[in-house]
Amino acid sequence: MKKFNIRKVLDGLKEVSSSTPSVQVGPQENHLFHETLQSDHFQLCKTVRHGFPYQPSSMAFDPVQKILAIGTQSGALRLFGRPGVECYCQHESGAAVIQLQFLINEGALVSALADDSVHLWNLRQKRPAILHSLKFSRERITFCHLPFQSKWLYIGTERGNVHIVNVESFMLSGYVIMWNKAIELSSKAHPGPVVHISDNPMDEGKLIIGFESGIVVLWDLKSKKADYRYAHDEAIHSVAWHHEGKQFICSHSDGTLTTWNVRGQGRPIQTITPHGKQPKDGKKPEPCKPILKVEYKTTRTGEPFIIFSGGLSYDTVGRRPCLTVMHGKSTAVLEMDYPIVDFLTLCETPYPNDFQEPYAVVVLLEKDLVVIDLAQNGYPIFENPYPLTIHESPVTCCEYFADCPVDLIPALYSVGSRQKRQGYSKKEWPVSGGNWGQGTLSYPEIIITGHADGTVKFWDASAIMLQVLYKLKTAKVFDRNRSKEDKGSTEVSDEDPFAIQIMAWCPESRMLCVAGVSANVIVYRFSKLEVTTEVVQLLEVRMQSELNETDSPDGGGEPTSAHHTPGASPHTSGPPSQPSTSSNNSDGGNMPCLKVRSTPLKQSAGYQVDLVVQLVWVSGEPPQQITSLALNSSYGLVVFGNSNGVAVVDYIQKTVVLNLGTVELYGSNDPYQRQPRSPRKSRQPSGGLCDINEGSATSEDRCKSPTSDHRDNSFSRSRSSSVTSIDKEAREAISFFHFCETFARKGDSTLTPCLFVGTSLGTVLVLVLTLPPAGEQRQLQPVIISPVGMLVRLKGSVLRMAFLDSSGSLLPPSYDPWYEPNVTTDGEEKVPKRRPVSVSPSTSQELSESQYTVVCSEKQAKVISLPSQTCIYKHNITETSFILRADVVQMSQGVCVACFCANGHIKTLSLPGLRPLMDVNYLPLTDMRIARTFCFTNLGQAMYLCSPTEIQRITYSQETCENLQEMLGELFTPVETPEAPNRGFFKGLFGGGAQSLDREELFGELAAGKASRSLAQHIPGPGGIEGMKGAASGVVGDLARARIALDERGQKLGELEERTAAMMASADSFSKHAHEMMLKCKDKKWYQF
Repeated sequence: MKKFNIRKVLDGLKEVSSSTPSVQVGPQENHLFHETLQSDHFQLCKTVRHGFPYQPSSMAFDPVQKILAIGTQSGALRLFGRPGVECYCQHESGAAVIQLQFLINEGALVSALADDSVHLWNLRQKRPAILHSLKFSRERITFCHLPFQSKWLYIGTERGNVHIVNVESFMLSGYVIMWNKAIELSSKAHPGPVVHISDNPMDEGKLIIGFESGIVVLWDLKSKKADYRYAHDEAIHSVAWHHEGKQFICSHSDGTLTTWNVRGQGRPIQTITPHGKQPKDGKKPEPCKPILKVEYKTTRTGEPFIIFSGGLSYDTVGRRPCLTVMHGKSTAVLEMDYPIVDFLTLCETPYPNDFQEPYAVVVLLEKDLVVIDLAQNGYPIFENPYPLTIHESPVTCCEYFADCPVDLIPALYSVGSRQKRQGYSKKEWPVSGGNWGQGTLSYPEIIITGHADGTVKFWDASAIMLQVLYKLKTAKVFDRNRSKEDKGSTEVSDEDPFAIQIMAWCPESRMLCVAGVSANVIVYRFSKLEVTTEVVQLLEVRMQSELNETDSPDGGGEPTSAHHTPGASPHTSGPPSQPSTSSNNSDGGNMPCLKVRSTPLKQSAGYQVDLVVQLVWVSGEPPQQITSLALNSSYGLVVFGNSNGVAVVDYIQKTVVLNLGTVELYGSNDPYQRQPRSPRKSRQPSGGLCDINEGSATSEDRCKSPTSDHRDNSFSRSRSSSVTSIDKEAREAISFFHFCETFARKGDSTLTPCLFVGTSLGTVLVLVLTLPPAGEQRQLQPVIISPVGMLVRLKGSVLRMAFLDSSGSLLPPSYDPWYEPNVTTDGEEKVPKRRPVSVSPSTSQELSESQYTVVCSEKQAKVISLPSQTCIYKHNITETSFILRADVVQMSQGVCVACFCANGHIKTLSLPGLRPLMDVNYLPLTDMRIARTFCFTNLGQAMYLCSPTEIQRITYSQETCENLQEMLGELFTPVETPEAPNRGFFKGLFGGGAQSLDREELFGELAAGKASRSLAQHIPGPGGIEGMKGAASGVVGDLARARIALDERGQKLGELEERTAAMMASADSFSKHAHEMMLKCKDKKWYQF
């Protein structure tokens, strides 16, 4: 039942009263729309998480199912099967996962956490869930071991004790191995925490327990006493068995490996320091760093493998972390890029008592996952098919496009496949478990990420997968070796001068434009042909406040800047023949922050530089960072803005078409009183990447216009420089652009190409574009731009604009279809004809028909009817918070506005009526990373970076939520367990071979009794109920449901049984007491009482 919300009703009344303006056109137009989107079309849920698990802490592998599990320091669990089968789960407590153990081929996983809880996960459903949990209260868990095909889990603790848990019921056994019983008199001191437990591969009744101090005990489970004890004076980190169960190997804190015979007590049979320098005089080698883990794996035909992490000598300063593989006489030291968290050797058999036949090593690093092929010479690594390289360089911005042109992904893939590295293993990726989902939603989706090192990556994100398609390195355009004299290099974002700040992409024309943190804009065209660019085309633009025009050099040193002639619009007479050189003025003027390379640039197929635009220093002040960017392939224009103003660049003619201060866009009707301010010298540029959020008003407060220009006659009046600067409180940056064909002025009857400009003070300004005809004229005649003035004002910075036709359908900006930019067969460059492409051909719109512009700011949304310019709908989206991201998106049923607020709410509003359709409090905490990377796209998809290494995708579409279960992959697939190794005739005859053990007999309640109640608390998991929803289809679901019902019933019966038993016991003791009293009293006379 829906909750009744009086506030919503009041809001609704308020909205009705505020959204019907006093203009007559309002109410009549309201009847024209039949809004198809309803609130039941929306539902919010997480879909998938991609990327490398952030801060990993543990790992496990199921050798039969071939599934890999990784736990993290924040309690997350990521499961990987074959490429495309991935799953993310989260422990509620958020405690670090210290160890993972698969119930091999059972579709279950045990996790041990740093808060001393143990959990059993059911993986037989698409969204795994916890079936049972056990929380220890008096002891801290340090190590877990679950033998293959056993239901008894050994848990070692910090106190040195070993407890045993039944993984089916998740109840503790009464059988406990106490530390003092295990070591007896072999040591005077406490042996330290348990660091290792494993059973003898040939005899399940013998358990090896390693204590941190260096003591190892071989415990006989049946006789409940220690068979042997092995003492070493160095701390132990790990222990590994030889598969025949006669030897084991220990790794120590001084970088040594000791090998022990099971029956030989006193001393190890061998001690080696693999990375220690051997002194000549037979003394002990010098100690090395601890060997944190060792594995000992045998092969039928050759020498065994000893694989370990750590153990390097202390004098290898700056040496990268290493994994060492010792095989016979050869020792290979494999350097890793990041510290090693854990590693696992993958073997052909799950049976510990058989030849292991290792074939690969999975190495979990702090920021990467590497799989090494042991079967090939030189131990090459496998090519990783998972999208784990999102964080190769930190992500600084993202864009998400659903429903792209169908030929786009193949085109990007074909140029990206040429960038692949060579030298990988030839074998198939060894983690190959699970099955893909049966996705029915198949529309192309692309995610673009911009990075701190200037790279831009294109990802195929269709059908909840993620795969890198193509990588573009924008830093190639610039000279890397910046000289010390460069004024620009020191002050603008020195750590990451090439970082990408904003990206604008036109999927249809494949034009790409990126704005960098060093106040540069690069325009790229897509080509399938390789080309060598002799000279990178460069434009330098001066954007500055008009305070100090008198002392800045007038003209000169700026061949590519715009020259205004009275009556005409700013343009340059033609493309520059060579890159402009910076003039070395004493005040550091005309200096760009980065130097564009002067040598020829070889550009392979894919995105190729068409033009670089740089903002230069003016009068000793660095340029302001770019706050907004847009491009239109149909008009051949790129526009960008910052806190000083707007610049429009014609990338076909390679000229600056317009360069105006924000104030000048208003013309005479500037609504703001702006205070004059004295210029400060050498201010730092604003922000770094930490404040990239659209329309952030943190940028410096200057409005600059080109100093070498004369005033343009199209302005109604010239402004004196004393009033152009804005005071601190009202600084105004450009926050959003939108190209469109619309009615530019009030009462217009024809559509004209326009540029709508949104500012951080909530103003929308209109510029009219006059474009020369397509063809040769477009190359020669100037583009003319004239400001028309202000359209509307909103509260807060403008975030998004869009246009609707008279029926309420979205009008996309016009575009040119993609064409091959490099020369054709007849040697002439293709010149595309400009043809605006839109859903309803705008030219055929009848004169009576109107358009609607939707404007969304940080606080509110308005819908304005054009050409009458009346506001027909208005809605205050948030009072207390502000919107971080807003997008106008196409759903399958209609168009809506989607907003993400700083308080974590995700909201959608209908169009054009601005009715609230959905409001979900999604994220309790939003950090700067989420704010910077959150984006919505069509068909109810959205994404953000939930950690520095992971993308979280969510959907707000009811349809997708319903289909999600089908689309998700399955981790568990029914697989036959391989046959156990053959014991052989003689082994069977003379004993030897594997000894089995009836653990039930030892650990069950009958033999061992009940464990202390206060030791650990059993918590039934939510997997019981949640898992049912997941496994609602198929027989497995029915079985699981029945099993859980039985479990719950069993639990209730168990409780009942306990209560009955308690009642019987108390009745029993009562009758006993009564009987004793009777016996006492039998022989006594009445007076003796």
